Amino acid sequence: MRLAYLCNLYPAVSHSFVRREIEGVEAAGYEVHRFSLRPARADLKDEADIKEAARTEVVLSQGVLSLVLCALLLSLSRPAKTFRAFAAAFRLSAPGLNQKFRHFAYWLEAAWLTRRLERLRVEHVHAHFGTNPAAVAMIVRAWGGPPFSFTVHGPNEFDSPVYLSLSRKIAAASLVAGISAYGRSQLMRWSSPEDWPKLKIIRCGLGPDFLDRTPIPIQPNSKKFVCVARLAAAKGLPLLIEASARLRDRGEQFTVTIVGDGELRSNLEEQVRREKLEDYVELDGICSSAEIRERLESARAFVLPSFAEGLPVVIMEALALARPVITTTIAGIPELVDDQCGWLITPGSVEELVHAFSAALHAPPEELDRRGKVGRERVLLLHNAQRNAEELVRTIAGHPDLFTSKMASEGES
Repeated sequence: MRLAYLCNLYPAVSHSFVRREIEGVEAAGYEVHRFSLRPARADLKDEADIKEAARTEVVLSQGVLSLVLCALLLSLSRPAKTFRAFAAAFRLSAPGLNQKFRHFAYWLEAAWLTRRLERLRVEHVHAHFGTNPAAVAMIVRAWGGPPFSFTVHGPNEFDSPVYLSLSRKIAAASLVAGISAYGRSQLMRWSSPEDWPKLKIIRCGLGPDFLDRTPIPIQPNSKKFVCVARLAAAKGLPLLIEASARLRDRGEQFTVTIVGDGELRSNLEEQVRREKLEDYVELDGICSSAEIRERLESARAFVLPSFAEGLPVVIMEALALARPVITTTIAGIPELVDDQCGWLITPGSVEELVHAFSAALHAPPEELDRRGKVGRERVLLLHNAQRNAEELVRTIAGHPDLFTSKMASEGES
């Protein structure tokens, strides 16, 4: 079976889980073609991501003339399906001229992708995220392209389900994967009960670089905490800096390293300067996967005080390295983290965050090791990328829509 993976931006520093899933699908014996709507950023750190970029076809890099030409050719060869594809794009768009223009662009992108998928004889498209990749995949299907499925991570899809026409995308897809039970429940909330059987839990996973690594024991004298996150409002990072100031004022000795970049970087740097925390809090920028592992292995615990999430892969990475986690009771996080492997706090509570920091600082080494071991065992059980990718393709391959598409393709040949 030939599959295509479609993302808005691939590869990306924060999308290593997609690369791992693709690797798992290929290891299961399937052929995968990679597509990204936009070109990858130039700041890729991992060699694996750099190699993926060379293997990925970028839709928008084809140029406007190529996209328009493909739309014209499809309009001449299949006028009824062209109208159906245009109607699908129109129905997916929210009110407003800007939205109509945006979805007209998706229609053009889908025209090029439809023709390219046919040349490659792709039998199924799997999109990551229920935003524009799912929209383009749905328009491709309306144009006579292959069946499609998509994975919803959250929180963006659940913040704006009506704006994103999530229910329409679910209805048109052959399979929709949520990365947690919480995620599946939100998909159920925004879809018809008739579509619930196609909603599956397919968890994100890690590869051998984390799962096969022998955990390094936590050094008893380590006072280092690590946070890996996009520097965005949803991650609650100003709260982390405020908690650090309170701990400093209590006389605690510790450091917090924040790995990542984003739109709030200058605000966070200013907050660190204002609180005079330069000796306590470091903003480390974007790091490679190997560098993140190195920082996590030197840490006493991992911390992520998010306000909105799906289920962060970096929590899995920290637990796989047997590092306890301080994080919030939101979305799918409690399905992996509890007081057996970390400290769960109420989102937005600086008091609880300070308390969890203090508990982790003063926990005896054997308690930290116990929590880390429990966390690692859970990740090994639930978040193996190879095993979860095999589950995904088994589910896709068993869907009657794909079987029908494959038989039609074989008949045409």
